[in-house]
Amino acid sequence: MAISANAQQTGAITGSVLSAAGQPLSDVAVTLKGTNKGAYTKKDGSYLVDQVPAGSYTIVASLLGYTRQEQAVTVTAGKTITFRFTLAEESLSREGVTVTGKSQSRQLKESGYAVNAIDTKRFANTTSDINSVLNRTTGVKVREQGGMGSEFNFSINGLSGRAVRFFIDGIPMEVMGSSMTLNNIPVNLAERVEIYKGVLPVSLGADALGGAVNLVTNQNIKNYLDASYSFGSFNTHRAAVTGQVTGKSGIVARVSAFLNYSDNNYIMKAMELWDEDKQLYVKRDVRRFHDQYRSYMTQAEVGVMHKKWADAFFVGAGFSATDREIQTGSNQDNVYGAAMQNGHAFNTTLRYRKDHLFTEGLNLSVFAAHTEDKYTITDTTAYRYFWDGSRVPGNQAEMGPIKQRTHISRPRNFARANFSYMLNPMHGFNLNYTFDQVTNKNYNELLTDKDHNPGRIGKHMVGLGYQQTLLDSRLTNTFFGKWYGMQLQQPEMLSGNGTYVAASGFKSYFGYGLASRFNILPVLGVKASYEKAYRLQEVGELFGNGYDQIGNANLKPESSNNVNAGAFLTLKKGQHRFYAEGNWYFRDAADFIYAVVYQSNSRVSRYENTSKVQINGVEGEIQYDFRDIFHTTVNVSYQQALNNTKYAPGTNGGTVEATYRNKIPNQPWLFGNALASLGRNNLLGKDTRLQLNWDMQYVHWFYLTWEAYGAAATKNRVPNQYIQNLGLTYSLQNGKYNISAECRNFTDQRAYDNFRLQKPGRAYYVKLRYFIK
Repeated sequence: MAISANAQQTGAITGSVLSAAGQPLSDVAVTLKGTNKGAYTKKDGSYLVDQVPAGSYTIVASLLGYTRQEQAVTVTAGKTITFRFTLAEESLSREGVTVTGKSQSRQLKESGYAVNAIDTKRFANTTSDINSVLNRTTGVKVREQGGMGSEFNFSINGLSGRAVRFFIDGIPMEVMGSSMTLNNIPVNLAERVEIYKGVLPVSLGADALGGAVNLVTNQNIKNYLDASYSFGSFNTHRAAVTGQVTGKSGIVARVSAFLNYSDNNYIMKAMELWDEDKQLYVKRDVRRFHDQYRSYMTQAEVGVMHKKWADAFFVGAGFSATDREIQTGSNQDNVYGAAMQNGHAFNTTLRYRKDHLFTEGLNLSVFAAHTEDKYTITDTTAYRYFWDGSRVPGNQAEMGPIKQRTHISRPRNFARANFSYMLNPMHGFNLNYTFDQVTNKNYNELLTDKDHNPGRIGKHMVGLGYQQTLLDSRLTNTFFGKWYGMQLQQPEMLSGNGTYVAASGFKSYFGYGLASRFNILPVLGVKASYEKAYRLQEVGELFGNGYDQIGNANLKPESSNNVNAGAFLTLKKGQHRFYAEGNWYFRDAADFIYAVVYQSNSRVSRYENTSKVQINGVEGEIQYDFRDIFHTTVNVSYQQALNNTKYAPGTNGGTVEATYRNKIPNQPWLFGNALASLGRNNLLGKDTRLQLNWDMQYVHWFYLTWEAYGAAATKNRVPNQYIQNLGLTYSLQNGKYNISAECRNFTDQRAYDNFRLQKPGRAYYVKLRYFIK
């Protein structure tokens, strides 16, 4: 602190203190370091330190259960300067007592948006990937086709596929390349996961119809290292490392990397095989034989923080790759023994953030990236394979009518600028602009040497939001509008009569919405949100993939009216904590984009706007904690997704479709999860912890095909499933060294998400983790 001895005039310091979710915090101790001056709270919830002699100071904000924050300020005589702090939740253990504030995840749950928020600390010592953690949360269903690295379908409140977007620290995951997916990212790489349902904040700048998942990495610890390695059944190995180092000169270096490998050679139960002696098909248990998977990623950034010209400036680069043997098609009657998919991506990134730009309360963040994303599909054998590994010669390739070595290249340019401005603690604004351009090139090298007709799409998204906080912070409202523009650039596209025609143009769409939260009591609140949402077409839907999908330049974007309403309750008594939440949701979606059989070729498909879907659902979750000894969570989700297409597309009335108002087939409609953990500190020595984890996933039976077709007794259906997992973790030196043992599906239930797409049975894993900060 440096104060002029002759200064007789004074100034003032005023400002706000917010939670990570953007909600004002009360009872914060705001002081000037090295002085006896402190702030008092004004009626509007802001903080004021008056009659401060001119000079330079450090202002400090602290609140029990939150991280302490500091900011250098310079007071000028006769002037009032403004500050704004954002405090993050902190968890401290002192003499066996755990002191916590309201966590960032809990704050998000209690915001106006319908959002799940998961602190991943509880899963850090498990062998789970992000997908398996998300699959245990309310309203989310992840349906995988097999083991590690297999194709999966991710749904939020009944909307799935490309209707859901994925982010890492607010940046679209596809910027990292197609090799980056939720089922190969270790849980250690994320500190928190946010799941937005149907209604998205402007700051994400995304065209998501059903919701979004945002992985938040550790941004608070200056120096740390988190390294882990796990191994187990089916020759499965996972390694991950993430860390940060801050030098004396202020330079910050960050790195994240992972490696996954599995043979995926688990037992397939009761598969039909031809018995030559008996001259009939018999059911046998067989082992998968062509399903190896390997993926790896490394991402590094270097930059500076807390400079006058930038609060954060980083440049980075990353590389990711995937090698996958393809075992089956859409059902397990089609067995592949040689088909392969190989891909890699390289990206460069730039990140910049400046708080209080030009004026107090105006913050700017910028992100830009360029990605080179390539993958190859190889299908060059002419054999038909069977589940015992045998094969017979055929007259076509495994996956399609002709042999192929198809190359797909999709370079991407991405940029985002986000402005936020806090006029005062009660009123704030957010302006976001996103540009996303992808070029599509694909060709079969057995037929040509390049793509002679590449395509390109450029998306522009602008969002403007206004947030108000009223009634002593009991009421928050967020109003927003979004503009979507898409430039399609493909000089020529093959038409139905075999000629090439122009297929370029620009179209725009408008969306809007609101999110509100009202605290009836300090422990009880209600919330509601609405959005008119759009999901723009993707490059693969417009241009195909070069081997089994035909392009369709006439596609329209999907749209939906999304509504959420819910309530939450938080109770604390002594060392007991209880949280409950219930939500109702409604989705009225139109112009759904589905892949349909193209003309008479059953092996070739094309994306079309085929139907309308209406979804009604309810969901609930209950959590209970007793100190750091016991935790349990139970949740349940029910959804009724109905086909709302009354007449076939392209017809003008006439006969009502037989499936009108039928439930959407091959989609779970009732499912739930339960998990519990029991642990004790210092049970096996000082600074140790022993913890037992159990969880169960339940899925009610559902039809594989439309209800309207066939008698109930003859319809295929996926039966009820109860999958249970067990884990035991031992930690030493306050979590520095950790060892875990797990048994997944320990009752060895037959597990599948789609009919006859079996997933692994009982499996065992061990994980070693080292964490230091």
